[in-house]
Amino acid sequence: MAELYEHEVKKTRAWVLHPDITSDRDRRDPQAGLEEAVALAAALPDLEVIGSEIVRLPKIQPGHLFGSGKIEELAQRLEAEEIELVLVDGPVTPVQQRNLEKDWKVKLLDRTGLILEIFSDRARTREGVLQVEMAALSYQRTRLVRAWTHLERQRGGLGFVGGPGETQIEADRRAIDEHLTRLRRQLEKVVKTRELHRASRAKVPFPIVALVGYTNAGKSTFFNTVTGAEVFAKDMLFATLDPTMRQLKLKDAHGGDREIILSDTVGFISNLPTQLVAAFRATLEEVLDADLILHVRDIASEESETQKEDVLKILNDLGIKDDAPMFEVWNKIDLLDPEAHAARMERAEAEEDVFAISAVTGEGIEALLAAISAYFEEDKIERDLLLPYAQGKKRAWLFEEGVVLNEEMVEDGYALKVLWTPRQEKKFREMT
Repeated sequence: MAELYEHEVKKTRAWVLHPDITSDRDRRDPQAGLEEAVALAAALPDLEVIGSEIVRLPKIQPGHLFGSGKIEELAQRLEAEEIELVLVDGPVTPVQQRNLEKDWKVKLLDRTGLILEIFSDRARTREGVLQVEMAALSYQRTRLVRAWTHLERQRGGLGFVGGPGETQIEADRRAIDEHLTRLRRQLEKVVKTRELHRASRAKVPFPIVALVGYTNAGKSTFFNTVTGAEVFAKDMLFATLDPTMRQLKLKDAHGGDREIILSDTVGFISNLPTQLVAAFRATLEEVLDADLILHVRDIASEESETQKEDVLKILNDLGIKDDAPMFEVWNKIDLLDPEAHAARMERAEAEEDVFAISAVTGEGIEALLAAISAYFEEDKIERDLLLPYAQGKKRAWLFEEGVVLNEEMVEDGYALKVLWTPRQEKKFREMT
C-alpha cells in the first residue's frame, strides 16, 4: 500500500490574485476577471487552487506591484495556507516578479506565463509544440533578470582578446537566441509540409467553414455534434488547442448533398499574450482562408459582449477584415431561464446572420446548418474557355467538377463551354 502512495502526484497549492487597478478607466468587472483567472488555473493539471481574491489598487507600484502593507498581509496568508505558487491575473514585470517571490518565498506566474504553461501542456501536433516552445522562450528571454542571481560573475576568455568577458545573462540570452533559430528552422520544415496539405485541400472544391470564439464557448461541442467527431470537449478553458478539420455533408435547396470542410480552432481569450498571437498566426491560417466564419458565443455568460469584442479584436490582429463573411452563433441557450431563452430566440430571428443554438440539446442547429448550406447556393455562370493542349490537368479538373457543357478540339487547344459557380471559377483561375 505504501508503494501506491509513492506514485501519487502531489498537487501544487496555488493562490490566485486579480489586481483591480481603480485608476484604469478601461478596467473590467473584477469579479468576472477573478473567476476567469481561477478557471485558467484549473486548466493546469496537478494544480490545486486553495484560494483567490481581488486586490484593489489605486495604482501599480513599480518595484513590487502591490503596496508594502498588502504584501505583508498576503505574505501571512500565503504562509498560513502553505501556498507554493501565486498566480497574478495581469502583467508582472521581471523585477516585480523577483521581488514578490523573495518577499513571499513562493513561485509566481503572471497571466502570460500561466497561459503559456497551459498551451505547453495541451499542444499535441509537432507544429503546435514548436510554436509554444518558441513563444515560451521569447517570454523567458525578457525575464532572465529574475532567473539568475549570479549575474555579477564574469566568464572571461584567456585574455588574448581583452575585455571583461561575457556576463552570464548575455550567455543565457545568446543560448536562447540560438535555440530559437533552431526551432524556426524546424518550424519552417513543418510549415512546408502543412502547406502541401493545404495545397492538396485547395484542389477539393469544398468551401471551408471555420469555428472561432472565446475559449469555453462550446465550439468543440458543436463540432462534435454536427460532425460526429470525438474532439476533446470539456467545460475548461483551452480544452482544444490544435485545429481539427472534418468533412460535413449538408442538404442543398434541391435535396442533394453539399459538402463543406468544418474547422475547429483554438479558443481566444482577453489579453492573449503577444508571443502567442504571433506564434499561432500560422495555425489560424485556416480562419484566414475560410469561406465563412462561425463566431460561436457563450450567450449565457454575463461577459458575452465583452468576450465578443475580444474575439473580434484578435481576428483583426490576425488580419481578418471587418467585412469577412461571418455568422454569429449564440450557443448555450439551454442554460438560460425560460424568459431569457424566449427573448434571445426572438432577437436572433430578427437579426441577420445570427443564430441561437444549444450544442448540447441540438436546438437551433438544423436551422443553422440550413443557413450555412444556403449561403453557398450560388448562381452559376456560363463561360467560354480556350485551353491549350498542354493544360490537360486543368481540363481534367473541369470534367471532375462536372461543369463542362460542351467541348471541341480546335487548332489552338480545347474549346470548352462551362457552367460553374464563382467559387469554382476562382479555384480554376488559381490553378497553375
